[in-house]
Amino acid sequence: MDPVIKPEYVFDRDEEWAALVRFATSPSADVRLGIVSGRRRQGKTFLLDALVQEAGGFYFTGLEETEAEALARFGQRLAARTGGGRYAFANWDEALERLFAVVQEGIIVIDEFPYLTKASPSLPSLIQHALDPRGYIRRGNARLLLCGSAMGVMGKLLAGNAPLRGRASLEMVVKPLDYRASAEFWGTDDPRLAVLVHSIVGGTPAYRREFVAGDAPASMDDFDAWVLRTVLNRQMPLFREARYLLAEEADIRDMALYHAVLGAIAAGNATRGGIANHIGRKSPDIGHPLAVLEDSHLIAREADAFRKGKSLFRICEPLIVFYEAVMRSEWPRLERGRSEAAWHDSRARFLSQVVGPHFEGLCREWAMLAEAEVFGDFPGEVAAGTVADPVNRTQIEVDVAVLAPEEHGRPRRVLSLGEVKWDKVMTSGHVDRLRRARDLLSAKGYDTRGTVLACYSGAGFQEDIPRDVRLIGLESLYS
Repeated sequence: MDPVIKPEYVFDRDEEWAALVRFATSPSADVRLGIVSGRRRQGKTFLLDALVQEAGGFYFTGLEETEAEALARFGQRLAARTGGGRYAFANWDEALERLFAVVQEGIIVIDEFPYLTKASPSLPSLIQHALDPRGYIRRGNARLLLCGSAMGVMGKLLAGNAPLRGRASLEMVVKPLDYRASAEFWGTDDPRLAVLVHSIVGGTPAYRREFVAGDAPASMDDFDAWVLRTVLNRQMPLFREARYLLAEEADIRDMALYHAVLGAIAAGNATRGGIANHIGRKSPDIGHPLAVLEDSHLIAREADAFRKGKSLFRICEPLIVFYEAVMRSEWPRLERGRSEAAWHDSRARFLSQVVGPHFEGLCREWAMLAEAEVFGDFPGEVAAGTVADPVNRTQIEVDVAVLAPEEHGRPRRVLSLGEVKWDKVMTSGHVDRLRRARDLLSAKGYDTRGTVLACYSGAGFQEDIPRDVRLIGLESLYS
């Protein structure tokens, strides 16, 4: 087989492309099934369509329709490959058997698979049967990729006692572009502007192409105007996108409750108890909404670096944070076209509730990818953490705690403790707080002998900060 080269029109995605090519070209006869998932707008279809174009094969996309309608459309699509007309299938078993008889080489992609399973729940079991040693999938050399955006559904395909558990040779989640690739994709070479843009649209490729028709802020001076003509413009698709992201998840029923939970997290209430108190519910009442949002990859649970059993919830999609913190309370004015007034009144909230926490997340991402010489070893875990200070009856919040991999029988090494400020010039006072946290952790049994103290700032540093403290500014973050 000729090398499968990634087309130039596919931006970034080198790691994903390499994994797909390995799957497509594997010499093993047991490599037959792959699962590709990811939230909508991340470019899954774009990527898989390019793979089929380069490697050859067949592409079919599920729609929200009945089984009979899906089978009829599938029959037309498959017949078109063999010269026209149509195949009439009584059921999916018959359709799949014909598919693998017609397409015996290359990649077969069934996109938006959850739509098909909603109308035909037995479809995963039929594929399991077809993958058996004597199944019809093994009569040729084609490989099957099942793709979908409903993360809750896709996550269950290989879980527990699911029919396809143990059958997949590839399980890929197509994630948003990382913050550096996103800056390049948006054509932004100003790191400060890149953080602001990323805090709204994240690394979702479709938001630049389809949703704002390529409109990117030209400079910091253009940022406010860009916000008004894109995400706060009621005539642009991006305006309602955050609401649609929630509505697209199949397991979400009570929209008001889910928006309330997301709004609580966006307002800074990151613990389960804090979320419950914010929305006026008891903690057990929000267990199911939190689980659904987590399964849908709309929120993530992050463990506290220093307090076992304590976890914080964070929203994964920046656009949802922006909607909940900025747009939701201003929705009546925004729908009437009063976006300038709404943005004027909410810009301070944007900086404190959206940009500040988002910048902290970018700093943790930077630390996780740091080379060994930055902190003295490769990071094993990076998270925010809370250090109790009983003498002063307070708690010290550590924004970026970098821990070495755990070693059995040895104290956990703390590679670095860092504080993050987006809009404040950092001083030696911030370093004093980190030193106190380091001393307290040492007393608790952590190995802090090589701990690097670090200040991360979007506004700069005063000269009184000691030289042994690592300073990470915007340029460092994007270099």
